Amino acid sequence: MIPKNKVGDLISKHSLLEKELSSGDIDKKKFAEKSKEYSDLNEIIKEIKEYYLFEKNKKDLQKIIDDADSDRDMKELAHKELDQLITNNENNEKKIKLFLLPKDDADKKNAIIEIRAGTGGLEASLFAADLFKMYEKVSHKKKWVLELISISKSEAGGLKEVIASIKGKNIYSTLKYESGVHRVQRVPDTETQGRVHTSAATVAVLPEAEEVDVKIEEKDLRIDVFRSSGPGGQSVNTTDSAVRITHIPTGIVVSQQDEKSQIRNKEKGLKILRSRIYELERQKKEDERSKYRKSKIGTGDRSERIRTYNFPQGRVTDHRINMTLHKLDKFLEGEIFDEMVENLNLQAQEEKLSSLN
Repeated sequence: MIPKNKVGDLISKHSLLEKELSSGDIDKKKFAEKSKEYSDLNEIIKEIKEYYLFEKNKKDLQKIIDDADSDRDMKELAHKELDQLITNNENNEKKIKLFLLPKDDADKKNAIIEIRAGTGGLEASLFAADLFKMYEKVSHKKKWVLELISISKSEAGGLKEVIASIKGKNIYSTLKYESGVHRVQRVPDTETQGRVHTSAATVAVLPEAEEVDVKIEEKDLRIDVFRSSGPGGQSVNTTDSAVRITHIPTGIVVSQQDEKSQIRNKEKGLKILRSRIYELERQKKEDERSKYRKSKIGTGDRSERIRTYNFPQGRVTDHRINMTLHKLDKFLEGEIFDEMVENLNLQAQEEKLSSLN
């Protein structure tokens, strides 16, 4: 049950916002803030009003059912309406509880995705490349904008590491459960005996932090410059354009050498650094909030094994929700990616709701 005063407060707040916005007596900045608040409330207000009136409507129908003077057809209709009312109320209660859950401010942000080859040598780097292609395809289908920040290639088209930014609508909320160890089981092209090898790649998804989110002081940075080197040790240029930035308070280190300009490398490095610091602070707050609740979905820790891609059996399994899809090829094409994401989101919501209860 949701306390009636909470529901009543939301109805009052909605009415108050409606009056304020229609009065015209409000400055531009506050108008934008209050419009957003009103818009968010608008999505749930119908359910809130129905929930608020549930007890009254239930009593009215119960009266008809208990009234000896009510004819049979009327009672039957009242029974049906009561059943529907109870079902609607249960659905409304769930929606309102979800609405009342603490919001993750990062959900609407763009994201920085980092993919690194893990155990498994060349095969791991080929799998890292497959994962990156999958996220590229998902981005293309959703009309997101994916921009490379840095890339380090291995032989045969594999990737040792790739970092990219993805921009669009609600990116972080869609991709946040991708963080962790992704494991692949398949027969490598170089395997003559047809044996299945297991290798892995790690994925980290960070909300992209703006300058207003994280204030970085120059005095807290140590910046080293060095000469860039390309794949296989080839010289990219002859100037010290590569940058290594160390954030002294947290010990976070970011290296960037993809650009020929030292200034551009520093800009890209600071972008990654800002997002890593922001994620560190978020994680601290999240740990504090959920120390009494162990989430099955996981912590977003990149050392946690979250998913297995089994090529011989054509399946992808998410270990957090015990979900297996026997459409591995479609999953890697980004075609059924949403199916997995929706189930991960539902599970996360269920866990939060049970902790709220």
